[in-house]
Amino acid sequence: MKTSCLALCVLLFTQIICYAQDSTAILIKKTYTTQYIRDMLPPYVDGNLEEDTWSLVPWEGGFVEQRPDENTEPDHQTKFKILYDKHFLYVGIRCYDSEPNKIEKRLSRRDGFEGDWIAIFIDSYFDKRTAFGFLVTAAGVKADILESNNGENEDESWNPIWYTKTKIDLEGWTAEMKIPLSQLKFGATKEQTWGLQLMRRLFREEERSVWQRLPQDTPGFVSEFGMLQGLIDLEPQKQLEIQPYAISKLETYEEEQNNPFLTGQDGKFTAGLDAKIGITNDLTLDLTINPDFGQVEADPSAIALDGFQIFFEEKRPFFVENKNIFDYRVSPSQAGNTFGFDNVFYSRRIGRSPQGFPQTEAGEFVDQPDNTAILGAAKFSGKTKDGWSIGILESTTARKYATIDNNGQRRREVVEPLTNYFVGRLQKDFNNRNSYIGGIFTTTNRENLNEDLSFLHKSAYSGGFDFKHQWNERNWYIAGNILWSHVQGDTTAIIQTQKSITHLFQRVGAKHLSLDPNRTSMSGTGGNIQVGKVGNGHWKFETGFTWRSPELELNNVGFQRQADDLRHYNWIGYQTLKPDNNFRKVGINYNHWSVWDFGGNHNLLQFNTSSWQNWKNNWFTNVGFNYSPIQYSNYALRGGPRLRLSPEISFSNGMETDSRKKLQLSIFQNGSKAMDNSNKSYSIELGISYQPLNALRISAFPEYGTVNNNLQYINNITTHNGITYLNGTVEQKTLSMSVRLNYTINPNLSIQYWGQPFISNGRYFNFKEIKDPLATSFENRIISYQKNQITLNENIYSVDSNIDGTVDFTFDNPNFSVIQFRSNLVLRWEYIPGSELFLVWSQDVSRSGDPQLTLFNGLKDNIFNGEKPKNIFLLKATYRFVL
Repeated sequence: MKTSCLALCVLLFTQIICYAQDSTAILIKKTYTTQYIRDMLPPYVDGNLEEDTWSLVPWEGGFVEQRPDENTEPDHQTKFKILYDKHFLYVGIRCYDSEPNKIEKRLSRRDGFEGDWIAIFIDSYFDKRTAFGFLVTAAGVKADILESNNGENEDESWNPIWYTKTKIDLEGWTAEMKIPLSQLKFGATKEQTWGLQLMRRLFREEERSVWQRLPQDTPGFVSEFGMLQGLIDLEPQKQLEIQPYAISKLETYEEEQNNPFLTGQDGKFTAGLDAKIGITNDLTLDLTINPDFGQVEADPSAIALDGFQIFFEEKRPFFVENKNIFDYRVSPSQAGNTFGFDNVFYSRRIGRSPQGFPQTEAGEFVDQPDNTAILGAAKFSGKTKDGWSIGILESTTARKYATIDNNGQRRREVVEPLTNYFVGRLQKDFNNRNSYIGGIFTTTNRENLNEDLSFLHKSAYSGGFDFKHQWNERNWYIAGNILWSHVQGDTTAIIQTQKSITHLFQRVGAKHLSLDPNRTSMSGTGGNIQVGKVGNGHWKFETGFTWRSPELELNNVGFQRQADDLRHYNWIGYQTLKPDNNFRKVGINYNHWSVWDFGGNHNLLQFNTSSWQNWKNNWFTNVGFNYSPIQYSNYALRGGPRLRLSPEISFSNGMETDSRKKLQLSIFQNGSKAMDNSNKSYSIELGISYQPLNALRISAFPEYGTVNNNLQYINNITTHNGITYLNGTVEQKTLSMSVRLNYTINPNLSIQYWGQPFISNGRYFNFKEIKDPLATSFENRIISYQKNQITLNENIYSVDSNIDGTVDFTFDNPNFSVIQFRSNLVLRWEYIPGSELFLVWSQDVSRSGDPQLTLFNGLKDNIFNGEKPKNIFLLKATYRFVL
């Protein structure tokens, strides 16, 4: 603790000195004045900029380089014009290039950002935090980005309807854009000022140039925009879009003898509707009825032995779009190791796999639903001109039944109740947009929980308040949040919550906790407070404190790994601002964390230093080291006593070759090792990407990992001598490879393939029990079983711990082998803007293999020579009506 406090004082003192020395002149904001199109035809979007209409305004140029050599003359200049009429904003851009034959015209799907491109960013709210970005590549591929939180959050899933064309000529290339005002959000002021930025990528030099200067040490993105003026008497446009869909699905799989539910083939036809309704120009209502997510790529395979849930990114379009407005991370920070995935709202809880499973007898077959149907969902979101950000999400999922067949006699049992989810998010900007305050509130309500579903909460609520204040040109900030949770249910549900790995109220020796079997509710709190410097100079820093009370429970509609946690963190970073003879840019970071529980136990002290380098040849490398002199776990024994873990060192490093090349290679590796060799791990991922044609890109990322842990939890077993905390040595080896193929026929027609074979084998040996969990020496923490104390027979271990000839307890062989192959093949055709046709083939193979086999033999025997895989064929059509 003394070391932590001393380091903090040194860091703060360093920052004060650096702050006193750093000074950057206030940048002059540029202004561009547009014109309304009167008595002339609007430009025809074809990539030519020769219509007389464009002569209404002069060309605007003066771009400066943003990277690698900030505030210098770019290799090639850029100029633009902007016009508008009652319904559209028109943008014409000329990208000069003395070598037009070298303009890179790589094709990709929408939002691919490949090759040369030009982008315009519009802060129509003029809140200096939110912007709408429209980008087009030299090949004519569109991309669009919704920037929020001053550029810290980028939503590439935002897909507005707009029009663009490009053309290459002897002077370089041109881009012409037609952006409907209905896709922008603005108020009803007679004369408006918007934020404006244009950015160009010169691919072959990996150079970015911008219209409004954007220093490398800027504290944000949107706040640094120039200004767009001349917008007079704009009429707010109310957006109205309706998109019905129809889908035909065929599923084939291995037939199971005598199982009436697995006949080898299923098919169905479904339909649904999405709608986007502009309540005002600022606020939009999104509706979905019976949404389908069939074309979404499957989650990558993963195995975790620590008992905690695995975080997977949301991929479903309805929940992805505008997701940033609902974001409420428990501990957002520049530092690592603060449970960055923990969030009050985790949309993947909605429509999850049913949580119940029916009671069955021998000989019965079960038809268990794969997921919970979303009957409907509505999302009301947007930002008003006076700085209110609003997000409301309401969703209802259906009651789901499992069907049980007993020799032709069938019954149904509820495995997921009818459930309603609500999320409300509100933020208000003030202090000239340099500060905000906000709040969030969520509810989960389940109906008619029967005895088999009594482990679920009847209702769950959470909420919180957050704030951020910035000063000194946004270079310094103080931010924080506080949140609470409350869950209700019968005693079965609350006991299970108390005993879950997130809480472990039954933990032996935790005097500040007590398991209450009579509780029918539980309430907790959490939060975060931090102060830092993010701009104006080479140096940045952040220090903060975060906590989760033992009773905090967010996992009904949020994501939370652990409770009973208090941690203090520090981060300091240095970045170069100018390239030199070797590097385009270099960053160096230092972190440390100190962690306690609410009983006052000091559970972790960890130090980290890392650096990343962008070399002159545009290669990227990084390296990092960690040292943990103090490590204790409240969770390793799953309700047993607090366990000391040995001091540990770890590393990570990686390298990527130039991303502009047709052939790109990468390597990433990390590893850890306990100082007494009680634990070690290593993983490596290789990458190869090849683009033989502008329209074709092929990549493969093989990954191999190994873990050797001498203190891997197996089970807590009650014997006549009390509870035995059974552990063992596990040797886990994992092999996987993600393969991708992208073929873009044109910007609106593409074929994509993703596949991942995966195998993870775990072999256990050297079984042991915990003797003294807090002993300094590893050998003194355990008692290892000798050969005459443990025997294996028909995959069951028997233990005679006192060698008296009587078996004290038994346990199943914990060895495992998990084998999977998942893939998606998608043909996507956007036949008119916003309307799409999908042809999808998904395949899934999931097996349990022989852990004694090698990884390659396990894959070969179970995937290539195994049973018939599960195949899903989809034909989906959507049509977008814009009214």
